[in-house]
This record gives sequence, structure tokens and C-alpha cells, in this order.
Amino acid sequence: MKRIAVIGQSGIIPVDVYTLAEEVGKEIAKSGSILLSGGGSGVMEAASKGAKEAGGLVIGILAGDEINVANDYIDIPITTGLAFDYRSIILVHSADVLIMIRGGNGTLGELSAAYMNKKPVVVMDHSGGWASKVKDVSVEGCYLDERKTVELLYATSAKEAVHLALQVNQTPLCKEKNTGVIGD
Repeated sequence: MKRIAVIGQSGIIPVDVYTLAEEVGKEIAKSGSILLSGGGSGVMEAASKGAKEAGGLVIGILAGDEINVANDYIDIPITTGLAFDYRSIILVHSADVLIMIRGGNGTLGELSAAYMNKKPVVVMDHSGGWASKVKDVSVEGCYLDERKTVELLYATSAKEAVHLALQVNQTPLCKEKNTGVIGD
């Protein structure tokens, strides 16, 4: 059973991004995987809602010691007692693969932490924020630096993102996958 973390923008997000994150959560649950997130608002809440409504298990890795900061769709809230940046490291280490939707500086930090720790990331291309910029600043469109530690993969639909997340670590996908789209 895969542990798939969803990372992305917190707070108020555009309706289309909320819908996309909710669909990603549903696809994660339908695949039989566990959804992990920071447990908060925005993308985390939308993905958690989608997974919960599809009968999935939803775990929130929370900053601080307060459980009440978790969104309403978290089954298992795990308080870390740590600040956001350190909580993010625990989230990254707890996941087998991450899916990035939109995102600001915090999400960029999680992407970097995933890369440094050889955790594959599927980026929801065109979802806004850093998710829409990372391909343009990456090496060969696939790596965060010349060391080529781990591939970044790109998806344009929830179904494609989860499909790629389930395929990582089986075969290199970046070069051949980053040009095609799997249909809904």
C-alpha cells in the first residue's frame, strides 16, 4: 500500500485548484493508497476531502501540538510539536511519493526536501504557483539540479498524477512520460 503525500498551497485557493486537489484525493483513495498531507487548509483540505469521501484513509502530519488545526477530513492527526518547516520534513519522510499542486514557498521547500531525500514527486503542471514554474527552472525538465537525484514527473489530470505516483521506482519515466498525457 503506497503512502502518497499531497503538498500544495494552503489557505484560500481557486475553485479549479480545489476541484483538482479533491479529484487527486479521490484517485488516491480509489487506488487503495493512503493519503498524507500537512493536514491544513487549501490543497491539503481539498485532497483530504476527496480521499475521505471515496472511503480512503487520510493522515495529517501537523505542525505544533494542537489537533484542532487539522481539517475536518483527517482520520489520523499526528502532532509533531514542531514548526512548519520541520513538520514538512516528517511529511516528506513518511511518504513513498508526493504529488505537488500549486504551492508557494512552503510547497517549494517540501519539493526541495523530497528531492534531497530521493522521494519522487509528481507535479500537477498548470495548477499555478510553483507547480507551474518548476519545469522551466529544472535541469532537462526532470531534475532540480545536475546531480539528477530523482526524477520529477508531470501530470495534467488527477488520474494521470496518481497513475504516475503508483508507477515510480519501477522504471525511469521522466523523459518519455513528460510529453504524453494519460486520458481521464
